[in-house]
Amino acid sequence: MTMDFSGRLPHAFTTPGSSSFVEFLASHAPDLLPSHRVGTTGAAGHAAPAGPGAQLAPHATTIVALTFGDAGPAGAGGEVGVVMAGDRRATMGSMIANREIEKVFPADEFSAVGIAGTAGIAVELVRLFQLELEHYEKIEGALLSLDGKANRLSTMIRQNLGLAMQGLAVVPLFAGYDLDRGTGRIFSYDVTGGRYEERDHHSVGSGSVFARGSLKKRWHPGLDAQGAVHVAVEALYDAADDDSATGGPDSVRQIWPVVVTVTADGYRRVPDDELAAVAAQIVAERTEQADGNRAARPRAPRTAGQGGDAL
Repeated sequence: MTMDFSGRLPHAFTTPGSSSFVEFLASHAPDLLPSHRVGTTGAAGHAAPAGPGAQLAPHATTIVALTFGDAGPAGAGGEVGVVMAGDRRATMGSMIANREIEKVFPADEFSAVGIAGTAGIAVELVRLFQLELEHYEKIEGALLSLDGKANRLSTMIRQNLGLAMQGLAVVPLFAGYDLDRGTGRIFSYDVTGGRYEERDHHSVGSGSVFARGSLKKRWHPGLDAQGAVHVAVEALYDAADDDSATGGPDSVRQIWPVVVTVTADGYRRVPDDELAAVAAQIVAERTEQADGNRAARPRAPRTAGQGGDAL
Protein backbone atom coordinates (compact mmCIF):
# COMPACT_ATOMS: atom_id res chain seq x y z
CA MET A 1 0.00 0.00 0.00
CA THR A 2 1.36 3.41 -0.96
CA MET A 3 2.23 5.56 2.03
CA ASP A 4 0.56 8.97 2.31
CA PHE A 5 2.42 11.45 4.52
CA SER A 6 -0.19 14.23 4.16
CA GLY A 7 -1.88 13.19 7.38
CA ARG A 8 -4.99 11.94 5.58
CA LEU A 9 -6.16 8.36 5.24
CA PRO A 10 -5.29 6.74 1.91
CA HIS A 11 -8.01 6.94 -0.74
CA ALA A 12 -8.78 3.23 -0.34
CA PHE A 13 -10.03 3.79 3.22
CA THR A 14 -12.65 6.35 2.17
CA THR A 15 -13.90 4.71 -1.02
CA PRO A 16 -17.23 2.82 -0.69
CA GLY A 17 -16.82 -0.86 -1.32
CA SER A 18 -17.44 -4.31 0.08
CA SER A 19 -18.55 -4.83 3.68
CA SER A 20 -15.92 -7.58 3.92
CA PHE A 21 -12.76 -6.56 5.76
CA VAL A 22 -10.97 -9.64 4.38
CA GLU A 23 -11.69 -8.57 0.80
CA PHE A 24 -10.46 -5.06 1.59
CA LEU A 25 -7.26 -6.43 3.10
CA ALA A 26 -6.72 -8.81 0.19
CA SER A 27 -6.97 -5.88 -2.25
CA HIS A 28 -4.80 -3.34 -0.44
CA ALA A 29 -2.47 -5.27 1.91
CA PRO A 30 -2.54 -8.99 1.03
CA ASP A 31 0.74 -9.58 2.89
CA LEU A 32 -1.16 -9.08 6.17
CA LEU A 33 -3.44 -12.07 5.56
CA PRO A 34 -2.52 -15.27 7.45
CA SER A 35 -2.36 -17.21 4.19
CA HIS A 36 0.41 -14.91 2.93
CA ARG A 37 2.60 -14.87 6.04
CA VAL A 38 4.42 -18.01 4.88
CA GLY A 39 5.28 -18.93 1.30
CA THR A 40 2.39 -21.09 0.17
CA THR A 41 3.59 -22.17 -3.25
CA GLY A 42 6.60 -23.92 -4.61
CA ALA A 43 7.90 -24.31 -8.14
CA ALA A 44 5.36 -24.00 -10.96
CA GLY A 45 2.78 -22.68 -8.51
CA HIS A 46 2.30 -25.99 -6.74
CA ALA A 47 1.82 -26.15 -3.00
CA ALA A 48 5.11 -26.54 -1.20
CA PRO A 49 5.58 -29.83 0.65
CA ALA A 50 5.32 -29.95 4.40
CA GLY A 51 8.60 -28.96 5.99
CA PRO A 52 10.05 -29.37 9.47
CA GLY A 53 8.28 -26.14 10.52
CA ALA A 54 4.95 -27.89 10.24
CA GLN A 55 6.00 -30.50 12.80
CA LEU A 56 7.61 -27.94 15.11
CA ALA A 57 4.68 -25.50 15.15
CA PRO A 58 2.54 -25.80 18.31
CA HIS A 59 -0.82 -27.47 17.70
CA ALA A 60 -4.03 -26.94 19.64
CA THR A 61 -6.69 -29.50 20.55
CA THR A 62 -9.50 -30.37 21.69
CA ILE A 63 -12.73 -28.35 21.24
CA VAL A 64 -16.27 -29.48 22.11
CA ALA A 65 -19.61 -27.76 21.60
CA LEU A 66 -23.16 -28.73 22.53
CA THR A 67 -26.58 -27.16 22.57
CA PHE A 68 -28.74 -26.84 25.65
CA GLY A 69 -32.32 -25.87 26.46
CA ASP A 70 -35.44 -26.56 24.45
CA ALA A 71 -36.45 -24.01 21.83
CA GLY A 72 -39.86 -25.67 21.35
CA PRO A 73 -43.13 -24.84 23.12
CA ALA A 74 -42.37 -27.25 25.95
CA GLY A 75 -39.20 -25.33 26.75
CA ALA A 76 -40.75 -21.86 26.56
CA GLY A 77 -39.25 -19.55 29.13
CA GLY A 78 -36.09 -21.63 29.64
CA GLU A 79 -32.60 -20.53 28.65
CA VAL A 80 -31.51 -21.76 25.23
CA GLY A 81 -28.06 -21.64 23.65
CA VAL A 82 -24.74 -23.40 23.17
CA VAL A 83 -21.74 -24.29 25.30
CA MET A 84 -18.24 -24.39 23.82
CA ALA A 85 -15.20 -25.65 25.70
CA GLY A 86 -11.53 -26.14 24.92
CA ASP A 87 -8.66 -27.69 26.82
CA ARG A 88 -5.54 -25.62 27.54
CA ARG A 89 -2.72 -27.79 26.16
CA ALA A 90 -0.68 -27.07 23.02
CA THR A 91 1.73 -29.73 21.76
CA MET A 92 4.80 -29.66 19.53
CA GLY A 93 5.44 -33.17 18.34
CA SER A 94 5.64 -35.34 21.45
CA MET A 95 6.31 -32.37 23.73
CA ILE A 96 3.92 -30.10 25.64
CA ALA A 97 4.56 -26.62 24.20
CA ASN A 98 2.13 -24.73 26.43
CA ARG A 99 -0.21 -25.67 29.28
CA GLU A 100 -2.32 -22.50 29.35
CA ILE A 101 -3.14 -21.66 25.74
CA GLU A 102 -6.67 -20.39 25.13
CA LYS A 103 -8.53 -21.95 22.23
CA VAL A 104 -12.06 -20.55 22.57
CA PHE A 105 -12.79 -16.92 21.66
CA PRO A 106 -15.80 -14.66 21.14
CA ALA A 107 -16.42 -14.12 17.43
CA ASP A 108 -18.90 -11.40 18.36
CA GLU A 109 -21.57 -10.84 20.99
CA PHE A 110 -23.65 -13.87 19.95
CA SER A 111 -21.11 -16.41 18.69
CA ALA A 112 -17.94 -18.23 19.67
CA VAL A 113 -15.15 -19.91 17.74
CA GLY A 114 -12.78 -22.62 18.93
CA ILE A 115 -9.49 -23.47 17.24
CA ALA A 116 -7.84 -26.79 16.48
CA GLY A 117 -4.73 -27.17 14.39
CA THR A 118 -1.67 -24.92 14.03
CA ALA A 119 -2.05 -22.60 17.01
CA GLY A 120 -0.32 -19.45 15.75
CA ILE A 121 -2.14 -19.31 12.42
CA ALA A 122 -5.43 -20.26 14.07
CA VAL A 123 -5.25 -17.40 16.57
CA GLU A 124 -4.43 -14.96 13.77
CA LEU A 125 -7.36 -16.31 11.73
CA VAL A 126 -9.71 -15.80 14.69
CA ARG A 127 -8.58 -12.20 15.19
CA LEU A 128 -9.17 -11.52 11.49
CA PHE A 129 -12.61 -13.15 11.74
CA GLN A 130 -13.48 -10.90 14.69
CA LEU A 131 -12.48 -7.86 12.62
CA GLU A 132 -14.50 -9.17 9.70
CA LEU A 133 -17.70 -9.30 11.76
CA GLU A 134 -17.05 -5.93 13.42
CA HIS A 135 -16.34 -4.30 10.06
CA TYR A 136 -19.56 -5.68 8.58
CA GLU A 137 -21.58 -4.34 11.51
CA LYS A 138 -20.05 -0.87 11.12
CA ILE A 139 -20.60 -0.75 7.35
CA GLU A 140 -24.07 -2.27 7.25
CA GLY A 141 -25.35 -1.03 10.61
CA ALA A 142 -26.66 -4.48 11.53
CA LEU A 143 -25.38 -7.83 12.79
CA LEU A 144 -24.57 -10.48 10.23
CA SER A 145 -26.86 -13.50 10.49
CA LEU A 146 -25.44 -16.66 12.07
CA ASP A 147 -25.48 -18.41 8.69
CA GLY A 148 -23.66 -15.42 7.22
CA LYS A 149 -20.99 -15.60 9.93
CA ALA A 150 -20.52 -19.32 9.30
CA ASN A 151 -20.16 -18.69 5.56
CA ARG A 152 -17.61 -15.90 6.09
CA LEU A 153 -15.47 -18.19 8.24
CA SER A 154 -15.71 -20.89 5.57
CA THR A 155 -14.31 -18.49 2.97
CA MET A 156 -11.41 -17.53 5.24
CA ILE A 157 -10.50 -21.17 5.87
CA ARG A 158 -10.54 -21.85 2.12
CA GLN A 159 -7.97 -19.07 1.64
CA ASN A 160 -5.68 -20.94 4.04
CA LEU A 161 -5.66 -24.09 1.87
CA GLY A 162 -2.08 -23.48 0.66
CA LEU A 163 -0.78 -23.56 4.23
CA ALA A 164 -2.97 -26.57 5.05
CA MET A 165 -1.28 -28.47 2.20
CA GLN A 166 2.05 -27.79 3.95
CA GLY A 167 0.76 -29.29 7.19
CA LEU A 168 -0.21 -25.97 8.77
CA ALA A 169 -3.92 -26.68 8.87
CA VAL A 170 -6.58 -24.81 10.86
CA VAL A 171 -9.91 -26.51 11.58
CA PRO A 172 -12.12 -24.34 13.80
CA LEU A 173 -15.46 -25.08 15.41
CA PHE A 174 -18.06 -22.30 15.27
CA ALA A 175 -21.20 -21.99 17.37
CA GLY A 176 -23.63 -19.28 18.35
CA TYR A 177 -27.11 -18.20 19.23
CA ASP A 178 -29.33 -17.68 16.20
CA LEU A 179 -31.38 -14.53 16.89
CA ASP A 180 -33.79 -15.37 14.05
CA ARG A 181 -34.50 -18.97 15.10
CA GLY A 182 -34.09 -18.47 18.84
CA THR A 183 -31.81 -21.47 19.28
CA GLY A 184 -28.16 -22.49 19.51
CA ARG A 185 -26.42 -23.87 16.41
CA ILE A 186 -23.05 -25.53 15.75
CA PHE A 187 -20.94 -25.52 12.55
CA SER A 188 -17.88 -27.62 11.72
CA TYR A 189 -15.41 -27.22 8.84
CA ASP A 190 -12.78 -29.10 6.87
CA VAL A 191 -9.44 -27.74 5.60
CA THR A 192 -10.94 -26.86 2.20
CA GLY A 193 -13.51 -24.55 3.80
CA GLY A 194 -16.40 -27.00 3.63
CA ARG A 195 -19.10 -26.00 6.12
CA TYR A 196 -21.32 -28.51 7.90
CA GLU A 197 -24.04 -27.84 10.45
CA GLU A 198 -23.96 -30.28 13.36
CA ARG A 199 -26.90 -31.38 15.48
CA ASP A 200 -26.86 -31.35 19.28
CA HIS A 201 -23.08 -31.65 19.80
CA HIS A 202 -19.71 -31.96 18.07
CA SER A 203 -15.98 -32.03 18.72
CA VAL A 204 -12.80 -31.35 16.75
CA GLY A 205 -9.12 -31.97 17.37
CA SER A 206 -6.96 -34.97 18.17
CA GLY A 207 -9.10 -35.93 21.17
CA SER A 208 -12.38 -35.48 19.32
CA VAL A 209 -13.04 -39.21 18.90
CA PHE A 210 -13.01 -39.76 22.66
CA ALA A 211 -14.86 -36.51 23.37
CA ARG A 212 -17.64 -37.40 20.94
CA GLY A 213 -18.09 -40.77 22.62
CA SER A 214 -18.53 -39.00 25.94
CA LEU A 215 -20.93 -36.45 24.44
CA LYS A 216 -23.09 -39.19 22.93
CA LYS A 217 -23.50 -40.80 26.33
CA ARG A 218 -23.96 -37.68 28.45
CA TRP A 219 -25.88 -35.23 26.25
CA HIS A 220 -29.68 -35.34 26.27
CA PRO A 221 -32.44 -32.98 25.11
CA GLY A 222 -33.49 -30.35 27.61
CA LEU A 223 -30.12 -29.94 29.32
CA ASP A 224 -29.86 -26.64 31.18
CA ALA A 225 -26.79 -24.41 30.96
CA GLN A 226 -25.22 -25.78 34.15
CA GLY A 227 -25.72 -29.38 33.04
CA ALA A 228 -24.30 -28.60 29.59
CA VAL A 229 -21.16 -27.10 31.16
CA HIS A 230 -20.73 -30.28 33.23
CA VAL A 231 -21.11 -32.47 30.11
CA ALA A 232 -18.57 -30.34 28.17
CA VAL A 233 -15.94 -30.50 30.92
CA GLU A 234 -16.52 -34.26 31.34
CA ALA A 235 -16.03 -34.76 27.58
CA LEU A 236 -12.66 -32.97 27.79
CA TYR A 237 -11.78 -35.07 30.86
CA ASP A 238 -12.51 -38.26 28.89
CA ALA A 239 -10.53 -37.02 25.88
CA ALA A 240 -7.53 -36.21 28.08
CA ASP A 241 -7.69 -39.70 29.56
CA ASP A 242 -6.95 -41.27 26.16
CA ASP A 243 -5.30 -38.52 24.07
CA SER A 244 -1.87 -37.26 25.10
CA ALA A 245 -2.34 -33.98 23.18
CA THR A 246 -5.40 -33.03 25.25
CA GLY A 247 -4.96 -31.52 28.69
CA GLY A 248 -7.55 -32.22 31.36
CA PRO A 249 -8.43 -30.00 34.33
CA ASP A 250 -5.22 -29.39 36.33
CA SER A 251 -6.07 -28.88 40.01
CA VAL A 252 -2.38 -28.65 41.01
CA ARG A 253 -1.62 -25.70 38.71
CA GLN A 254 -5.22 -24.41 38.91
CA ILE A 255 -5.58 -24.57 35.14
CA TRP A 256 -9.14 -25.13 33.94
CA PRO A 257 -10.63 -25.46 30.45
CA VAL A 258 -11.98 -22.37 28.73
CA VAL A 259 -15.76 -22.82 28.78
CA VAL A 260 -18.26 -20.31 27.40
CA THR A 261 -22.02 -20.12 26.97
CA VAL A 262 -23.80 -18.18 24.22
CA THR A 263 -27.47 -17.36 24.72
CA ALA A 264 -29.93 -14.56 23.92
CA ASP A 265 -28.07 -12.58 26.60
CA GLY A 266 -24.82 -12.91 24.66
CA TYR A 267 -21.39 -14.47 25.13
CA ARG A 268 -20.36 -15.40 28.69
CA ARG A 269 -17.17 -17.04 29.91
CA VAL A 270 -17.73 -19.44 32.80
CA PRO A 271 -15.60 -18.32 35.80
CA ASP A 272 -12.72 -20.52 36.97
CA ASP A 273 -14.26 -21.06 40.41
CA GLU A 274 -17.34 -22.65 38.82
CA LEU A 275 -15.14 -24.84 36.63
CA ALA A 276 -13.06 -25.90 39.63
CA ALA A 277 -16.25 -27.10 41.35
CA VAL A 278 -17.37 -28.99 38.23
CA ALA A 279 -13.93 -30.63 37.84
CA ALA A 280 -13.88 -31.62 41.52
CA GLN A 281 -17.31 -33.22 41.15
CA ILE A 282 -16.20 -35.21 38.09
CA VAL A 283 -13.03 -36.41 39.84
CA ALA A 284 -15.06 -37.45 42.90
CA GLU A 285 -17.50 -39.40 40.72
CA ARG A 286 -14.70 -41.16 38.86
CA THR A 287 -12.85 -41.96 42.11
CA GLU A 288 -16.00 -43.47 43.62
CA GLN A 289 -16.56 -45.50 40.47
CA ALA A 290 -12.96 -46.74 40.46
CA ASP A 291 -13.17 -47.70 44.15
CA GLY A 292 -16.36 -49.65 43.45
CA ASN A 293 -14.76 -51.47 40.53
CA ARG A 294 -11.75 -52.45 42.63
CA ALA A 295 -13.97 -53.67 45.47
CA ALA A 296 -16.05 -55.77 43.08
CA ARG A 297 -13.03 -57.29 41.34
CA PRO A 298 -12.61 -60.94 42.47
CA ARG A 299 -9.30 -61.82 44.07
CA ALA A 300 -7.30 -64.78 42.82
CA PRO A 301 -7.30 -67.62 45.39
CA ARG A 302 -4.06 -68.08 47.29
CA THR A 303 -2.19 -71.27 46.57
CA ALA A 304 0.36 -73.22 48.58
CA GLY A 305 3.70 -71.44 48.67
CA GLN A 306 2.25 -67.94 48.39
CA GLY A 307 2.54 -65.44 51.22
CA GLY A 308 5.13 -67.53 53.14
CA ASP A 309 2.85 -70.57 53.58
CA ALA A 310 4.79 -73.74 54.37
CA LEU A 311 4.64 -76.57 51.89
